[in-house]
Amino acid sequence: MTGSHTRLAAIETLSQLEKTRKPVSLLFDTIAGRYRISGSDRQLAMKIVYGVLRNRDYLDRLLKILCNRPLNRIKPFVHHALHSGLYQIFFLDRIPPSAAINETVNALKTRKFPTQLQGFVNGVLRQSLRRRDELPSPDEPDANNRPPLNHPAWLTKRWLRRYGEEEMVRICKHNNGEAQLCLRAHSANAKQTVSDALAAQGLVYENGLYAPDALLLRDYSGPVVDLPGIREGIVHVQDQAAQLAAMLLAPFPADLACLDGCAGLGGKTLHLIELLEGGNAHLTAVEPDRHRYRILSESLASPPASIDIELANDTFQHFCSCTTRRFDRILIDAPCSGTGVIGRHPDIRWNRREKDLAGYAGRQLELLSAAAGVTSPGGVLVYATCSIEAEENEVVIERFLDRHDEFHTSDCSTILPASCSGLIRDGFFAPLPAYGIDGFFAARLVKRGKDDER
Repeated sequence: MTGSHTRLAAIETLSQLEKTRKPVSLLFDTIAGRYRISGSDRQLAMKIVYGVLRNRDYLDRLLKILCNRPLNRIKPFVHHALHSGLYQIFFLDRIPPSAAINETVNALKTRKFPTQLQGFVNGVLRQSLRRRDELPSPDEPDANNRPPLNHPAWLTKRWLRRYGEEEMVRICKHNNGEAQLCLRAHSANAKQTVSDALAAQGLVYENGLYAPDALLLRDYSGPVVDLPGIREGIVHVQDQAAQLAAMLLAPFPADLACLDGCAGLGGKTLHLIELLEGGNAHLTAVEPDRHRYRILSESLASPPASIDIELANDTFQHFCSCTTRRFDRILIDAPCSGTGVIGRHPDIRWNRREKDLAGYAGRQLELLSAAAGVTSPGGVLVYATCSIEAEENEVVIERFLDRHDEFHTSDCSTILPASCSGLIRDGFFAPLPAYGIDGFFAARLVKRGKDDER
């Protein structure tokens, strides 16, 4: 029953996602554990889940042709089973269609769905095989001369207004593809060591286009821990946009007091340690979630002797209200809608609602205001999100500056490498999702006083 459990885990994850709007990774981990699937079966189940999320509109387009009933009259679990089966048939060449159909039907059987519904799913999937040559391809335009966008209408309408038709379609198409893996090496020597090891293993890689320490692996699908340098801790998984965000805190003179206000699992915190190393700096990292804080603590268990590190399992606002320390450099990687990383996290597109943006913006402004009170005169405050929505980015900065006239913006192009010139908009670091880089936003804010930045 391993095969049916693999499909069952995928179908149940998709069903729970629609009901709860929780992050798909958390749902999948729980469900995969319940069905005790691991190794290649786990990878296949996750591939099916992510594949369906990236191609949902197209799969529904097929179902409208193949089904003799309206889609809204199909039971949700059965609907997701059909998505799962069609995705395997049309996108996974290594799975025989007969196996995809049989295991999908077996998953319904395991859940004790009526024989009639099992037969319905079996019939639709087998019909898709018979009619495969006459069915539309994933890129075939519809009646509106657009390929399936596989994004909710509220999101595509926003992007259409802001970026135009061509760019909106390009962003959607990018998000519908497999996300590339990006590594950050700890140094030039580490980058060379890992590059040599990747080449020796026959793994295809390329240097990042923007961040100096980045390596991109286009087609790697194995376990991340098996990559050279990961276990040794000389490379970490981190997108180029996130790598560049920490660099916006430059320059890094000696004796800086630095604050990572939304540390999460510690990716940017580790990068800051490398940027500060050797300068007798103090670094504080704040993370409220206990699970994330535990992982953060483990990641920072052996810091360089030249850096004094303090960790706080606290909300950022409460930490700022209690601390007497003032910081020369502050990074706020704020919780956000995540619309810039939909390609990496395909559930985001279906989990978010347009009304969510106002709530995120309110919390983001609270974080920035708290940070303003603990920024040293002449200090640098970097605000970052992985959103491409103006309400969470430019509008938040405008509102912040209206309330805090002691700050002014600093042009990101004066800090980042010349290779990033095309990613700067109105002085902000604002790449849109593309090969090699996530959608992102960062503003560099300087607090007036002491004439110069420290």
